[in-house]
Amino acid sequence: MFDVRVTFRRSTTAAASEARSLTSRPNLALFVVVTGVLITAVDTTIVVLALPEIQHTFHLGLTSVLWVIIGYLFVITLVSTQVGRLGDMYGRVSMYEMGFVIFVISSALCALSWNELSLVIFRLIQGIGGALIVANSGAVIADTLPKAKHGRAYGFNASGYNTGAVLGVVLGGTIVSYMSWRWIFWINLPIGLAAYIVARKVLHETSARVRRRIDWWGALAIGLGLFGLLWATIDLISESLTPTIVGFFGGGVLCLLAFWQIERRTEEPLLDFKLFKIPTITPSYFAAMLQSLANYAVLFLLLMYLQGVEHLDPIRASLLLVPGYVVGGVIAPLAGHYADRHGAPVPATFGLVLQIFALIAYAQLSAHSSLWVIVIAYIVGSIGGACFFPSNNSAVMKVAPTNSFGIASGLLRTFVNVGMVFSYAVAILIASASISRHVAFAIFVGSGTISQAVTVAFVNGLHATFYASTSLMMIAAILSASRPRTIQPILVQN
Repeated sequence: MFDVRVTFRRSTTAAASEARSLTSRPNLALFVVVTGVLITAVDTTIVVLALPEIQHTFHLGLTSVLWVIIGYLFVITLVSTQVGRLGDMYGRVSMYEMGFVIFVISSALCALSWNELSLVIFRLIQGIGGALIVANSGAVIADTLPKAKHGRAYGFNASGYNTGAVLGVVLGGTIVSYMSWRWIFWINLPIGLAAYIVARKVLHETSARVRRRIDWWGALAIGLGLFGLLWATIDLISESLTPTIVGFFGGGVLCLLAFWQIERRTEEPLLDFKLFKIPTITPSYFAAMLQSLANYAVLFLLLMYLQGVEHLDPIRASLLLVPGYVVGGVIAPLAGHYADRHGAPVPATFGLVLQIFALIAYAQLSAHSSLWVIVIAYIVGSIGGACFFPSNNSAVMKVAPTNSFGIASGLLRTFVNVGMVFSYAVAILIASASISRHVAFAIFVGSGTISQAVTVAFVNGLHATFYASTSLMMIAAILSASRPRTIQPILVQN
């Protein structure tokens, strides 16, 4: 490890603005931000457990079921590319509060959906609200608290995610067992409305507006590129390779190449390459993307294993994972505080190593494995995530120029979301290669259990997925460890 000094150009006026930006009620402001992350996290896990009931109501196929999850994440990914820019232009707090409004209204619409198409469309709208909340949360924290406390604050933010995830798991299991699946969306209304009201009273715009241009062509190119790749990957789950799939894949690659060329020539690109000149930024972004690609689908796969192989009901299956979220929620602020004092690379890399061990443990599961193996491995993996996320987020925001907090936070969220979106599709594609698509459908939507004859094949498919995830997590750990351990930004006048 080595020390690196990063120089930013900023006027004394900007420095004074930073001092004024610190709110007199930082703890309450942090609580509002954490609540926003919590409710968006609820909707990423609770829907997984409700998939069987949603499939039964609308008679969905495997790919349609996946779009209920992935469509939400895909929109968050695309919108996150512009959310930071919009926050810098129109106010991060304003965009953050607008996210609550959109999220609450779209949640009600999801609960009232009448067919497959309406549900998917309303989930896409919900993704816009989720993006405005999550992608601006890092910038709001950066505006609200001094840099010396960013790691601890991001630790609480990670705790909010863990709390939301565990609430989603428990509430999802309960709702699936005793209530209509529509309640997984209705419960967002009181939480979202309360958070919006408090946010209006506590959060205030303090950062100066920055004139920026929306990179419409860049957004279109990356959107079409990611959509083409995602559509091809999902179609491969339900059918063999066809010219159409090849066309979507090839078109996606071409659009991403076009995006690269557009960004090189645009005056204010969506992907600000100047940020990547800061030594910490590039490894932090790509480590975050690979971590989410390797780990995000783990919850989904474990629940299918517990229900399909171990024959547990949704509540029992979800409760086995609760200890991991609880422990992770406790560890995250401590890890963030450690990162504030000693730098991000050590706790972030240590967290990734712990997640590697957890993935290796999952890869040893069999039809007769003890449930304690999953409980302990999930705790280890959750501790790893609790160490990685606040440290990695803090590392990015500490070196980001003050007038680009929104862009830096939005881009970090974009990289994470790209991994999340493809995590489901890639994991299921690898796992389903070992069994028939009909059996894969029954397992992955939870609409049935698997016979003894295909149990071994299914478990082998899980092994292949977890080993592939282990490889990705190792690359993420190498990137994380490559960052300078200590960063000392020097602020100079223009």
